[in-house]
Amino acid sequence: MSGIGEKGFTEKLFPERGDMRAFSNTFIPETEIIQKARARGQEIGTYDATPAVGSLLRYLTHLIGASSIVEIGTGAGVSGLWIFQALSPKGLLTSIDDEVENAKLAKQAFDEAGINSSRYRLITGNSREIVGKLADSLYDIFIMRKSGDLLDGIENAHRSLRPGGVLVIDRALLSGKVADPTQRDEDSVAYREVIKVIKDSATLWLPMLLPVGDGVMVATKI
Repeated sequence: MSGIGEKGFTEKLFPERGDMRAFSNTFIPETEIIQKARARGQEIGTYDATPAVGSLLRYLTHLIGASSIVEIGTGAGVSGLWIFQALSPKGLLTSIDDEVENAKLAKQAFDEAGINSSRYRLITGNSREIVGKLADSLYDIFIMRKSGDLLDGIENAHRSLRPGGVLVIDRALLSGKVADPTQRDEDSVAYREVIKVIKDSATLWLPMLLPVGDGVMVATKI
């Protein structure tokens, strides 16, 4: 590899690269119900997991045999629909959102998918207060997709996850803004800080960053 820089090495490995993000988003097709839920969310401006992130959540749910999952940021229920494809039959999804309208859209999506209401809890209100009341060491997966109160959120995530549980921070790179130090807006600074805190907490988390969707940080609780 002598004489080949990082860019040159990448181009040597992938001489005819296409749009990897678009390819990833279509690799696992979304069901019609998920597509409808996403469209309803777009109408009112919710943020929902991209198809690639949705398939990642499904994969992680299956990989660790998750039976108890909590997510902060319900959106229109898109991520929940992906999760239910792999969640154990007796598993429970707890989804927390500040907006009542989002919870209504999620319930509509879950009803359309034939998901029994005993398999999920849709909680609306101040997410910071609600997360602070979650039980200790109960959850297998903790999903965050809100920039507000991130540092407080990861403390509660570590508390409420079981040992070996997985933290997922969606939008962790804000489509590349977090990787650009010249971007000093509030959200970029918040995500930049929180991924550094997790990276530096070697006794608490085993993390990795994935360039999926708008960027995802995955960290296992030690």
